[in-house]
Parts: sequence; C-alpha cells; structure tokens
Amino acid sequence: MSNAAMQGTYLGEGSGLRAWLLTTDHKRVAWLYLISLTVFFFLGGAMAVLMRIELATPAGDLVSDDVYNRLFSLHGIIMVWFFLVPSIPGTMGNFLLPLMIGARDLAFPRLNLASWYVFIFGSLFALFAVVAGGVDTGWTFYTPLSTLYANGFVSTAAFGVFIVGFSTIMTGINFIVTVHTLRAPGLTWFRLPIFVWTLYATSLVMVLATPVLAASLILIVLERVFGIGIFNPDLGGDPLLFQHLFWFYSHPAVYIMILPGMGVVSEVLPCFSRRPLFGYKAVAMSSMAIAVFGFLVWGHHMFVSGQSAYAGVVFSFLSFCVAIPSAIKVFNWSLTLRKGEISFETPMLYALFFLGLFTFGGLAGLFLAALAVDVHVHDTYFVIAHFHYIMVGGMVTAYMAGLHFWWPKLTGRMYSETAGRIAATVTFVGFNLTFFPQYMLGFNGMPRRYHTYPPEFQFWNVLSSAGAVVLAIGYLMPLFYLGWSLFRGARAPDNPWNATGLEWQTSSPPPPYNFETMPVVTRPAYAYDMKGLEHESFSPHREEAAR
Repeated sequence: MSNAAMQGTYLGEGSGLRAWLLTTDHKRVAWLYLISLTVFFFLGGAMAVLMRIELATPAGDLVSDDVYNRLFSLHGIIMVWFFLVPSIPGTMGNFLLPLMIGARDLAFPRLNLASWYVFIFGSLFALFAVVAGGVDTGWTFYTPLSTLYANGFVSTAAFGVFIVGFSTIMTGINFIVTVHTLRAPGLTWFRLPIFVWTLYATSLVMVLATPVLAASLILIVLERVFGIGIFNPDLGGDPLLFQHLFWFYSHPAVYIMILPGMGVVSEVLPCFSRRPLFGYKAVAMSSMAIAVFGFLVWGHHMFVSGQSAYAGVVFSFLSFCVAIPSAIKVFNWSLTLRKGEISFETPMLYALFFLGLFTFGGLAGLFLAALAVDVHVHDTYFVIAHFHYIMVGGMVTAYMAGLHFWWPKLTGRMYSETAGRIAATVTFVGFNLTFFPQYMLGFNGMPRRYHTYPPEFQFWNVLSSAGAVVLAIGYLMPLFYLGWSLFRGARAPDNPWNATGLEWQTSSPPPPYNFETMPVVTRPAYAYDMKGLEHESFSPHREEAAR
C-alpha cells in the first residue's frame, strides 16, 4: 500500500521497526502475532510433512526412531502451544474486539504488547530445545517418561511452554475487562456479536485453566532437576497425578482453540447467507456452556490409565453432555443457511468446510467418549484423526475463514477471489485425504507415535502422506496471494461484504483510534433482515469498489 493511501490509517502512524515493536495499538499488535504465528505454523507443518514422508513406507528408512520421536514431539508442542492456542485470540481477537464493541483500544494496551513479548520469549526459549537436541516426550510431557527416562531437553521445552502461559493469561484478562467496561452505548450483552461472546468465554477458560498447566510443568522441572518426589512412585509420588493436572487444563484448552473458531463461523455464515443468525441467544449461551463443561470432562483421556471405573462412567456421561452445546451451534448454523441467499465467496467456502469437518470430527469424539470403544482405539491413529478433524479441519479452517473475511479490514486491499476459492477447495480435499485414512488405520489397530508399522497398513498411510502434500499446497497458496494483495490488490471499500458489524462501519484500514466519533448501537447483531441493508447478491470486486 502506498504511503499516501496509508495516511490517516493505523498503518500510517509511524514506520520502521521501532514504531512496530513499541506500538500499543491493538491492530499493530495483532500483526505482530499474525507474523509470528505464521512462522510457527509453517515450522510445525514442515515437521508434519517429514513425518508423513517417513510413514509412506513401513520401514523406518528416512529418520531414526529417536529423531521421529523428536519430530512428533516438537510438531505437537509448536502447533498446540505456539499456534492453535493463541491463533485467533492473538490475531483476529486483538484486531477486532475493540472494533466490534466500538472501543478505541483494549483496556490495557501496554499489557497487550507485553503479552506478545512474553509469547515470543517463551516460544524461543522452548525452540532452543530444537537447536540443543530436541525433546522426545510428545506435546503432553507424560510422566514418568518426562521425569525419569526422556533424554531430551525436557525442562527447557516445558519451561518455555510455562512462560507462554503467562501471555495467554494476560490476553484473557485484557479481553474480559475490555468486554465489561468499553462497550459502546446501546451495545447490550445480547447485541454483542457471537465472536465477542466466544472470545469472552475463551478468556475465562484462559484465566482459570492456564495456571493449572503452569503448575504441572513446573512440577516436572522440579522433579527432573531437583529430584523432588511428586510423580515418581519410588519417591512417594503418583504418575497419574500429572495426567489429572495436565488434562484438567488441556481439555478446556481444546475449547480455547475451537471456541474462537466457532465465533468466526458465526460471523461469516449470516453475512454470506444474508440472514440473521438463527437462535442467537442459544448460540451465545452454548458458548458459555462449552466453557463450563470443558472443565468437567478431563477424565475421558484416562479411561485406560487406571483411574476408578466409577470415575470412568461419570466422565463418559459428561463427555456426551459436552456435545450438546456444540450440537446446538451446528443446528443453528444449518438453520441460518436455510432459505438464505448464499454467496460462495472464499470466507463462506472455508466456513462451510468448517461446518462439515467439525461435525464429522465431533461425531468421532462421541465414539471416544464411549468406554468400550475407547479401550479399543485409545492411543491409535483414530485419536490422531479425531483431534485433527477438530483442531485442523475445524480451528485452522475457521482461522482461514476469518483471515479472508477480515483481510480487507486489516489491509485495505482485496485478494484474488479465484485463488482464494481454489486454495479453500484444495485444502478441503487435502485434509480429508490426509486424515480420513487415519480413522481406518486407528480402527484397525495401528498405534500412534511409531515410525515403523506392519506392511498391511501401508495403503492407508500412502493415501495419508499423499494428502499431506496436497494439504501443504492448500496452506501455502494463501501465503502467496495474500502477500501479493498487500502490494497489488484492488483497493477495498469500507464494507466489501455489506456486513452489519461495527467493525465494518469504519474505514478500511481503520484509523489509529478506530472511530472518529463514538458509535451508538440501536439494532441487534446480524440485522440482515432490517430495512436499509442490501439483500441482493454482491461481489467484493465490483469495478466501482476497486476504483
């Protein structure tokens, strides 16, 4: 974008590295997160591609078993802690939350910038483990492997994740206070966009659950470095205690990852179907219900770990219950589409793919919630497939939907719609080709975390590895056409999608303080059925808009 075009926008308020690294503008902090997370995404993805190349043949002929252990461990650590958890809150949450509620910035701008620095420091601290030799415990750091037997840099990686947890807590506190105190006049709780509801619910989980993870990781370091008996039975410890502590955080962390994605989809579907969100209050309350239920189901990760059989039955029941608020969302999204004037723009394609992949992955979660089935498929590729259908097919697809939906607002530029649609379709095909075969592998008994396997599993592994290549192409394409749009894309109008949110009522890109005057909200969210809004089909690349 030219300097003249940037004048009066947040992108024109100071240039150079110093202006960006010392900014307190929530929109610029969002860019710092976006750039950092993109690097981590492709670093973790490269490790996944190496694993899939290794698994294309039954023999371990590319890397050794020890290197393979380090690959899948670092892939999980990077993707979960340094991409999935902070992805939507750190980027779109930071950029959009003040805009969506009519505020000039987040409640604590300096804390917001500090959260990014803490995130970078912690992630680089953990990545030092890669340079130093790696870690081989998996992203879960299970004891007694992590405390007694692992020969990698476990303490370094664990302490890095511990540091990053403080960044998560800072972001959560900032979002909660912002939503409570900085809403525009007339913006009542039940006029808030669902994206704000999901960020609020996510922030509550961040603040309440992350300290448990931090304590768990510090206990590993204490036992590993100082020999304090916490998890080691020989020293009076209990190895199951770590699993209870870890999953008490890490199952709610699943909703830290997926809840903001649900919020993105709740913004995109009404816009491109030109209908109000069906069952708005039910969708909002189901977001809060997911946050609450997320704290009650951690034990379903431990059905075969030796916990009480009675506890297993209770956790199984609660795991079925947690599917109810997710089902409420899926049914309401589907009814939003009913009789809508649907326009298949790139964000809509990603949102529809999210709907299919998340629903399919969620149904597989019900299999894992059943005690008898879980005994059969626990620690197999069935679990890998389920997790990736939710986290990659769900969260990453929603992330891409949101990135394309709000890209004109972030940059003031439009991207190639044709390239976007192709990338979305390639991603959908590549994802299913990668992970659906893993359901078959897991159901037939192939355990995860092995770099060699019996020859009868090769057919499904070859399909999965071929899909990983297609999926990598689908994820690389946006990197190029979105980058191209920064310099050569058509100029974006203020509201290219004719959406109803407050963020679309300011310029693209927004001014430094978001709004020239304080907006006053007089209508509900998603008022696509009210007079004064266009209801005909539209294109983001109308010639008059580009000029």
